[in-house]
Amino acid sequence: MTLPGVGTLTLSGLAHPTMLLLALVPLGLLGLYVAVQIQRRRRLRRFSVAASLDRVSPQRPHKLRHVPVGLALTALLLLTFALAGPVHNVRIPRNRAVVMLLIDVSQSMEAKDVPPTRLRAAQDAAKQFAQQLTPGVNLGLVSFSGNVNLLVSPTPDHSATVAALDNLRTDNSTATGEAIFTALESIHTVTTVLSAGDATPPPARIVLLSDGGANKPANPDNPRGAFTAARAAKDQGIPVSTITFGTQGGVVTLKDERIPVPVDGAQMKRIAELSGGQNYTATNVAELDRSYSSVLQQVGYQTVSAPAGTGWLRVAMLLATIATFVALAVNRNLPV
Repeated sequence: MTLPGVGTLTLSGLAHPTMLLLALVPLGLLGLYVAVQIQRRRRLRRFSVAASLDRVSPQRPHKLRHVPVGLALTALLLLTFALAGPVHNVRIPRNRAVVMLLIDVSQSMEAKDVPPTRLRAAQDAAKQFAQQLTPGVNLGLVSFSGNVNLLVSPTPDHSATVAALDNLRTDNSTATGEAIFTALESIHTVTTVLSAGDATPPPARIVLLSDGGANKPANPDNPRGAFTAARAAKDQGIPVSTITFGTQGGVVTLKDERIPVPVDGAQMKRIAELSGGQNYTATNVAELDRSYSSVLQQVGYQTVSAPAGTGWLRVAMLLATIATFVALAVNRNLPV
C-alpha cells in the first residue's frame, strides 16, 4: 500500500526480524501504564470516603487522557517495525541482459489474414518492442526461413535492430531449430565479453515469433531440430519465449495457386515448455502488441527486494507529533 506523502507501507517481508523483540518495550510500558492507573484508582478509593468523593472531586478524569499515551506507544511499535527492516519488491531496469529476437520469414508469413501481412505486422510490432526495451539491454536479431541470418549481433544500440527489421524478405522452409542454435551462439559470444571478470553471466532470453512448426529438418528432435535446440537453451539457462502469430484462415498465393497456411502453435508451445519459457498466441496486431508487452516486462526489468522502512518511520513520527499536541491539549483543558 502506498500513501501520498508517506510512501510505501508493506508487510511482505523483514530484513532483520529479530529486531521485533524490541516491541516488548512499548508493550511493557503499556502494561506499566495500566498497572499505574489501577493502583492510582485503588489509592483514591482507599483514602476517600465514597460519599464525600463526589463533593471533593465532582468531575472525573476524562478518558481522553489515555489518547496521548496510546498514540505514543503505537508510534514506538511502528518505529520498532521500521527497525526490523521491512522490504518490498520493486522492478528496476536490466542493464546487462541479452535478448535475441527471432523472426520467421518463411513464405507463410506473407498471408494477409493479419493485415497488411503477417510479416509486416510482425515487423511493426517488433520495432515497437525494440524501441521500448530498456536501453541497457543488448538486443540482437535473427531472421529465418530455410536459411538463418544473424542480422544484428546483441547490442545496446536498438536502432540497429529497428533498421534491420525493415529489410526482412521471405523465403522457403522454416528452420526454427537452426535459428535457436544461431541465437545461442550469439548470446554465448556477447555474454563472454560482458561477464569478463564477473562470475555471474548476464541474464539472457530468446524471443521467437513464428506462425507454425518447423519443417527443416522435418523431425524436431533431429540434432539440429527445434526441440533439440530448445533443450540446449534450457541447459544453458536461456528460456525461449514463443509468440505464435496468425489465424487458421491464412492463405498465400504461390505461382497462381492459393495455398492454405493455418497457424500451428503446437510446436511453438512445446519449444517454450522445453526451454523454460512462456508461450503466447496472437491472432491480430493488438494481441501481438500485448504479447510483446508481456515479454518486455520480463526481459526489460528485474524484480529485487528494496528497503521499505521510510513509510513506517514517517507514520511513526506523525503519530508521535500528534501524541505531543494531544497531550498538551488534554493536560491543559481536561480536569485532573
